[in-house]
Amino acid sequence: MNTVVDCATAPPPSVHTADALIEVRLTAIRYAARDTNLYEFTSLDGKPLHAYQPGAHIDVHLPNGVVRQYSLLEPEPEPQRYMIGVKRDPASRGGSRYVHDELRVGRALKISAPRNNFPLAEDARHVILFAGGIGITPIWCMVQRLEKLGRSWKLYYACRSRSDMAFLRALEGMASSTFHFDDEAGGKFLDVIGIVATAPKDAHLYCCGPTPMLNAFEAATATWPSDQIHIEYFTPKQEPAKTGGFVVELARSGREFVIPEGKSILQVLLDAGVDVDYSCELGICGACEQRVISGTPEHRDAILTEEEQAANTKVMICCAGCKSERLVLDL
Repeated sequence: MNTVVDCATAPPPSVHTADALIEVRLTAIRYAARDTNLYEFTSLDGKPLHAYQPGAHIDVHLPNGVVRQYSLLEPEPEPQRYMIGVKRDPASRGGSRYVHDELRVGRALKISAPRNNFPLAEDARHVILFAGGIGITPIWCMVQRLEKLGRSWKLYYACRSRSDMAFLRALEGMASSTFHFDDEAGGKFLDVIGIVATAPKDAHLYCCGPTPMLNAFEAATATWPSDQIHIEYFTPKQEPAKTGGFVVELARSGREFVIPEGKSILQVLLDAGVDVDYSCELGICGACEQRVISGTPEHRDAILTEEEQAANTKVMICCAGCKSERLVLDL
């Protein structure tokens, strides 16, 4: 959230420390759809920003103290600006509401460098993209890239109505785009299961959207090879683990911590002054990933694949519990 210049993937930043953040200015706000605006940022020093590949996102550190992750919209080899799309959520806890109501052109902010947990397989023979609502943001970036590369792709884009659909005019000019509007389909949702059933078996499938769409996509692709299935969550897939009573050992320092019930590993380490990376604290951004030396984590993130979780070689400490009495981390 690459006969075109490749975009290098930026290394993961230490996103919670001030010296790792990038100072930018909000330089433009554009209307994209009902309750959805596009926000453009440029660096304060005028230098090119970090390059990124489709699917990459940034953490936006809002002046009200809230940090939110937003997908980047325009893949460029040396980007002079970052563009994100933000839909106002009626149930906003201070993220989208603040962006829409309080942010104004000229405001200076801090952001992280891009991270990518949803990379595009640019060499795939065929790519099928599913987007629902604001889930179009990383998918739109992929569409632009695939068009530049001349690759084979198909987009299925669903919204409640036409007025809610960002990038509709541009996508209408692309024959590979198919649209679904709930209010024009008698309230029926996009038939994700039916579409997947007829998809070429060597295709790579991508999905980003509301939870019902993601659930349908996961069910429809359950028997597909995992390396061909790509999904991104904007909300937690599971609630963070609440059970404690296990010990976390930091192998490099030898320090040990008892994790009490109701606290995450991350919270305990931060309270003790341990310098660890983190951002969303919801298991959806990947910033707090740590290498596991021994022990069996209880994975609750939306980043690791089932195979990666079963391997127990890494863990997202913001939301994970532990099935063993002790968890040893490479810290």
